[in-house]
Amino acid sequence: MFIQSAPPGSPHRAIMMHDHSALSGQFARAFGNAQFDLPIPLDLVIYTITHHDAGWIAFDRDPVTDPKTDLPFTVFGTPARYILPTSKGSPDFNQRHHPYCGLLSSMHTWGIYNGRYGFTSAGRLNRISADDRPAVDAMLAGELERQAALKAKLGASTETSDWVEEGRLFQNYKLLQFCDLLAIYFNTIHAEQRTEQTFMHVPFSRDRDVTVTICPKSPGIYALSPFPFAADGAEFAFSGRSVVPGQHDREGGWAGVLSRAPSEWETFRLVSG
Repeated sequence: MFIQSAPPGSPHRAIMMHDHSALSGQFARAFGNAQFDLPIPLDLVIYTITHHDAGWIAFDRDPVTDPKTDLPFTVFGTPARYILPTSKGSPDFNQRHHPYCGLLSSMHTWGIYNGRYGFTSAGRLNRISADDRPAVDAMLAGELERQAALKAKLGASTETSDWVEEGRLFQNYKLLQFCDLLAIYFNTIHAEQRTEQTFMHVPFSRDRDVTVTICPKSPGIYALSPFPFAADGAEFAFSGRSVVPGQHDREGGWAGVLSRAPSEWETFRLVSG
């Protein structure tokens, strides 16, 4: 899950990974206009983006406490030994829907540990402990094997061979990363604390990408430039659950806290900058 920042004295919001993925999927469904090409295959790319963190569902129901914050670990800080099954679980889930979904999801898993294939400067590998590194390395090797097998299977069919052409494949991978990172922007930063941010390598087409900037304009309104979505002023929403440090000790653990906490929704609009 993500633990959203909060103003001093205010509760934090715990954003489950399925809520995060659902927001990513909203962005994927809204993506595309005269400048920004739609992904191909459209339905399978949207499905993968909407379910790219499906392996987290079980862990998020009963998360581990971060001793530094006395809140559940945020996804970035959760020790690998706890979440290693999620890294394989997400591609497993998506592959059951379609081999191409499994391929994109596997690339997302491998990229998270390896600087998103070089499109970002940071990767999870540099935060893995020496004790956990052998298991992580084995998992990543398995994902590369999965990718090779799925590429071979998809490439052998005239219907799907173009989907695994490198330009097309990385166009769709970059779109997944943009939708993921844009959702992370909203999920991790409280509305009062958001500032201008840039997203690199947003795909115009299979051969070209661009940097997109987001800037808060007024409460609930954010401008993007260039604007990558079909509808100027479209509304998006995501939910979270309020949590405070140490609440799990008083209320019988995070599983109970999170199951009882009501969903709190934030809505916002994205406009052309």
